Amino acid sequence: MSSINSPQFNIHTGNELTWNVEPLLHEIRHALQTYLDSGETSIIDLRSIPLAPGEEDTILNTLGQGEVHARLDVLGPSEIYETRYAGVWIVTHYNDDDNIISRFVEVTDSPDVLKSQREDVVDALNALVTELGTDKT
Repeated sequence: MSSINSPQFNIHTGNELTWNVEPLLHEIRHALQTYLDSGETSIIDLRSIPLAPGEEDTILNTLGQGEVHARLDVLGPSEIYETRYAGVWIVTHYNDDDNIISRFVEVTDSPDVLKSQREDVVDALNALVTELGTDKT
């Protein structure tokens, strides 16, 4: 039996297959510098970048976890944490079966998903006014 017609599989994990880990980390570094220089925020969609098995984990492990961690339950569960690099956040959204549906690296002071929406703040004020039996002054 000849091996010429047999398919050859070369399965790797890590940075060797796509070589996207290091450039992506440099992109995060540049985004952090831009944020410091101009205040411009950045969002990198990790699920839109071709990564080999294990590369996303390598990126997450390299960035590490910092002190801030939040879990939200709005239109499905979401997990947000600041990496060990202040201003660099990982935002992960899950479906009802706890499968990841999207994951982003956000370079900002605080991800938008954590910020109160103005309409919600208005509703909160109205509820507190009603609770206290006072007017808005």
